[in-house]
Amino acid sequence: MALIVQKYGGTSVGTPERIEAVADRVIRWKQQGNDVIVVVSAMSGETNKLVALINAINPQGSEREKDAILSTGEQVTIGLLAMALEKKGQPARSYTGAQVRILTDDAHTKARIRDIDADPIRKDLAEGKVVVVAGFQGVTEDGSITTLGRGGSDTTGVALAVALKADECQIYTDVDGVYTTDPRVEPKARHIPRLTLEEMLEMASQGSKVLQIRSVEFAYKYDMPIRVLSSFDEFGQGKSTLVTREEEVMEEVSVRGIAFNRDEAQLTVTGVPDRPGVAYQILGPISDANIEVDMIVQNIGSDGSTDFTFTVHKNDYAKARDILCKTGETLSAKQCTGDENIAKVAIVGAGMRSHAGVASKMFKTLADEGINIRMISTSEIKVAVVVDEKYLELAVRVLHQAFGLAQTAA
Repeated sequence: MALIVQKYGGTSVGTPERIEAVADRVIRWKQQGNDVIVVVSAMSGETNKLVALINAINPQGSEREKDAILSTGEQVTIGLLAMALEKKGQPARSYTGAQVRILTDDAHTKARIRDIDADPIRKDLAEGKVVVVAGFQGVTEDGSITTLGRGGSDTTGVALAVALKADECQIYTDVDGVYTTDPRVEPKARHIPRLTLEEMLEMASQGSKVLQIRSVEFAYKYDMPIRVLSSFDEFGQGKSTLVTREEEVMEEVSVRGIAFNRDEAQLTVTGVPDRPGVAYQILGPISDANIEVDMIVQNIGSDGSTDFTFTVHKNDYAKARDILCKTGETLSAKQCTGDENIAKVAIVGAGMRSHAGVASKMFKTLADEGINIRMISTSEIKVAVVVDEKYLELAVRVLHQAFGLAQTAA
């Protein structure tokens, strides 16, 4: 007997018919002798409707109350799925994030999980029930409802799998696994049957939307295998991608995939004093506002001043720019500027560790197409660049071709 955690996204439970299909799949897994925990998102489009209601009433309202509203979408889904299972003869029990006590910090709308009380779930599993848990949400020490941010149901699924020492966490989506890049941008993108958690972590951090980055962080930290499958593959006979810590990367494969992100904005403050502590003075207030910074570049001038450039999510752009410009005034900066028309493109692959010249090949490929690089960030298995947004899709396609990612060899 294995313990399986399955997570279903909004499109997977988007209609009563889809919820019935999920119930049938869960029952098949249960009939094979497995214990099953199911994590679900709100039905497709429901979260957007709730956001629209918030904006119609008070878009500047408190984050606490926004979370109280946003969490209701998943509550509908867990009840409907539990009822569908019971109708088909399978005992089930639903839990909200608060009921199962997924304890989080108090960073409303993007909270982080601190602990999970798994005892009630273990009791239900021992009684033969399927446990259905609302994704995307948790509760603070004082009982306030929190949400984990967009895609947070993935994080809920992996965190539950870790807490209960599951054998595997299965993420059901509207795609049948991870591809070398988004097939909507490059039709020649190839399915990847197996990835390392490290590669998936880099791809998620660079913009791949298949898995939410915090879910991969959880899996990487606790060595939890994740399998990405299509919820529209009724009997599980199609393709999937297994993401594990095992490194079974063929040495000749330097680049495994190309990730990109359209949701970035660039901020620059120029002419600030070049002295110890300036970087903290600039980024400290940004961090205090709970705004995540991605790429950072600092240029030192001959006149003893420095220019400081960084990127943030577009949703945080206006807030971050206000903070930066106020900081710039206190530092007597020459100028504070921003640009929302940028995009990030990254090549990722564990094989890059043992291959020289990968970065230079990337830069030459972009240069040959007249694509200017504005920022560069690297790690052992990744090279990411910021380019003008209008060149994003061209950059993805030419890099995909340059690194032979459409070839059949994995």
